[in-house]
Amino acid sequence: MEYIMPNRLDRGFYQFQKEFEEKAVEVLRSGWYILGKELSAFESEFAEFTGAKHCVGLANGLDALWIAFRVLGIGSGDEVIVQGNTYIASVMGITINGATPVFVEPDEYFNIDTSKIEEKINAKTKAILVVHLYGQASNMAPVVELCKKYNLKLVEDCAQAHGAEFRGKQVGTFGDIGCFSFYPSKNLGAFGDAGAIITNNDQIAESIRVFRNYGSEKRYYNKVVGANSRLDEIQAGLLRVRLKYLKDLSREKELLCKKYLAEIKNSKLLLPQIRDGATHIWHQFVIRTNERDTLVQYLNEKQIGTIIHYPIPPHLSEAYAYLGLKEGTLPITEEYAKTVLSIPLYNGMTGEEQDYVISCLNAF
Repeated sequence: MEYIMPNRLDRGFYQFQKEFEEKAVEVLRSGWYILGKELSAFESEFAEFTGAKHCVGLANGLDALWIAFRVLGIGSGDEVIVQGNTYIASVMGITINGATPVFVEPDEYFNIDTSKIEEKINAKTKAILVVHLYGQASNMAPVVELCKKYNLKLVEDCAQAHGAEFRGKQVGTFGDIGCFSFYPSKNLGAFGDAGAIITNNDQIAESIRVFRNYGSEKRYYNKVVGANSRLDEIQAGLLRVRLKYLKDLSREKELLCKKYLAEIKNSKLLLPQIRDGATHIWHQFVIRTNERDTLVQYLNEKQIGTIIHYPIPPHLSEAYAYLGLKEGTLPITEEYAKTVLSIPLYNGMTGEEQDYVISCLNAF
């Protein structure tokens, strides 16, 4: 068996190669590469896809996060509640603005444990950041209620969950702002860095449009000190191509994951669970095992690649040592960091490849 990588971006390109290449040439020949018709069209199409009123294209997902908190006025002296086991970019979106992350443990679905949020709310709390990790929608109903009860802003990190739903409503539309990454490995992936925010608030949308373009509404007239964070025309055009097929691509991954769930049978491995009322778009298929190092070595010997999402939780990273949070502060988060493992999953994965992965896992 040829080496099976944990992800194969080339397969996703070849599925729609002709359309991608035609769109790239079309944009190149247009002579318009920034803030043009492709971006406007993608923003309209992605807003319609998610059910949001507005979409604003940005340079990447991290920009979406920190700009979201910036336009909401959250900064020094403020606290934002976020789950402990997220990717560090979620936390950077908070701290770039000078605010302080307050970590909450995850639940059995890898998302924030909503039963543990309220005890963390105090006078400094200004927002809750919900992360729909690995592609599964979080339990949004209690979060929405808490935000109403305590007058908190609600930001959703949907970087891994394009199109996921909770009780029939798409992620990113429950709160004030939904933040997306279109990094190439995402289900809706660009061919470089790209991101966006969605919102139903006219004022927030306009503020972000101004902020992303040097704080300028009209050229050379700057209202605020902004950023240079614009989703370029080529990436917007290529994202429009993939967006047309996103539901089909998500269904393909769902079928792959249903097969994993049905056929991986090894008592040493814990398989991911799906929350009642939530959908999962399977950005990653994440198993857990207490023998991770041994399993990784075994799979490498079998020519199967894996990724650990994520080996160091943000509160134990060197970047956030200043928070003074020691090992043992978030035991569930830390346990996940020691046991999670993402196995191969990508559009275009063959039955032969998947059967081989399953047989190796079952033989471990």
